[in-house]
Amino acid sequence: MTRLQRLFRIAWVFCRYRLDTFLPIAELPAPLKVFFLLAPWHLFPQPKLDRGDRLRLALEELGPVFVKFGQILSTRRDLLPDDMAESLKNLQDRVPPFPSNEARSIIETSLGAPVSDLFAEFSPDPLASASVAQVHAATLRNGQKVVVKVLRPGIEKVIRQDLALMYLMAGLLEKYWSEGKRLHPMEVVADYDSTIHDELDLQREAANASQLRRNFENSSLIYIPFIDWDYTRKSVLVMERIHGIPIADTAALKAAGVDMKVLAEKGVEIFFTQVFRDSFFHADMHPGNIFVDTSNPSDPRYIAIDFGIVGTLAPDDQSYLARNLLAFFRRDYRQVAQLHIQSGWVPPDTPVNQFEAAIRTVCEPIFEKPLKDISFGHFLLRLFQTARRFNMEVQPQLVLLQKTLLNVEGLGRQLYPDLDLWSTAQPYLETWMRKRIGPSGLIKSLQSHLPSWLEQSPEMPQLVHDALLQLRQAGPTEPQNRATLALLREQQIRTERRWRRATLAVLLIAGGFLGTQPESRQWIESVPAWSWALFAVAGGLMLRGSR
Repeated sequence: MTRLQRLFRIAWVFCRYRLDTFLPIAELPAPLKVFFLLAPWHLFPQPKLDRGDRLRLALEELGPVFVKFGQILSTRRDLLPDDMAESLKNLQDRVPPFPSNEARSIIETSLGAPVSDLFAEFSPDPLASASVAQVHAATLRNGQKVVVKVLRPGIEKVIRQDLALMYLMAGLLEKYWSEGKRLHPMEVVADYDSTIHDELDLQREAANASQLRRNFENSSLIYIPFIDWDYTRKSVLVMERIHGIPIADTAALKAAGVDMKVLAEKGVEIFFTQVFRDSFFHADMHPGNIFVDTSNPSDPRYIAIDFGIVGTLAPDDQSYLARNLLAFFRRDYRQVAQLHIQSGWVPPDTPVNQFEAAIRTVCEPIFEKPLKDISFGHFLLRLFQTARRFNMEVQPQLVLLQKTLLNVEGLGRQLYPDLDLWSTAQPYLETWMRKRIGPSGLIKSLQSHLPSWLEQSPEMPQLVHDALLQLRQAGPTEPQNRATLALLREQQIRTERRWRRATLAVLLIAGGFLGTQPESRQWIESVPAWSWALFAVAGGLMLRGSR
């Protein structure tokens, strides 16, 4: 019943704001065209509002899931007309607020004290209001200027209803649509379910902010405000108040003398740094969450807020993605095709030559062009057609990353339309790959894994011994089985010797390599002499045991 009620609610809003006028009815098949011409929304008068305002109000009325969708659309001026994109900008931080007395009640319940005792000053009028929460200006008793973020009351119920409907629709798509299994709609919705529930926990958001602040401490790229943990709970977050020009206010940025090319390039660098250096990225980078510090206009710095949604990548996905992007930037379409097959993103029997030719056909037209000259809508259409032709499966773990990339690309298009995204990103990725697989990457890997290897290496022979013991206890004792066990014991002895020799060889090679690298001298000198003595004794025992 809840799903049906929500479905009727969506249909009512659709009819009320006459969103049918956005549909390309003339291009639909004849049966669908007749259905739309006779549909019940024609009984509703068309509102005397601009089309952008109608879409914005409809999304606002439908709740946070739809508002998030509108926020993404607001940055896509290549996909939407300017008047609609301009209206949807209001969804970034000007969603209708809830009453301030409700905000005060939530703060007092969460922090266990009256607002007048907690803050020297508290503004009843919200600074900004978004789909999930709203923000009030305040001053702590020590004089620190802060903002207080308060979760919307009743927001969990609305989101549960929307998610229930999304699961229903995803299940129907997967069951009755031929493309359903390839697109993994249930997994995508489940991933979004986890993400949106994380956003409803402001303590989790505060933890995300603290991690990002550590990642970019003293950075000239971006500033992350500090969190006041004494005043932060699940429904309330208190954070340093920042001052800057909203990223969407390009007129103000230009009036302040900001170098827009540098700003756009820094945005690309921030994205790739978060994804590949840290594997921890701000995944809600719409313009309402980004400001600019213009104190040094020639070297501007981003300021980020709202850390409810962050993304991470598994090492395998991170590596495959980096290699794919580098091959793409170098126009090595064959490697792109092979990497897609190796990673399992397309079936293993995919013809490499055909897949390579299809990728080249889609990608070649957009190279060496600034963002303003790329038809992103046409590019996406061709990309989806290629994916469908080769049964390319949607990767749910990359959905957040794709959403973030859309936001970043949309911001770059607004800030500096002449930005060459490819030439900006390629050097960074090449540097990252060199660090990952070059000498410095090997040193870093050895430094991080060597203690673990040393701890685990003595256990390997014992694990083999335990497995043989269990086999002996569990199995029968016929002569053929006794012979099998004898053979296994002999193999165990050989395995132990080989393991000791291999481990010792790795340690000697690693030690010799580290000793020749200037980067490792500080680490080597910091190890006490007695540790090196024990290391030498252990090596001697291993050598003796390997004979």
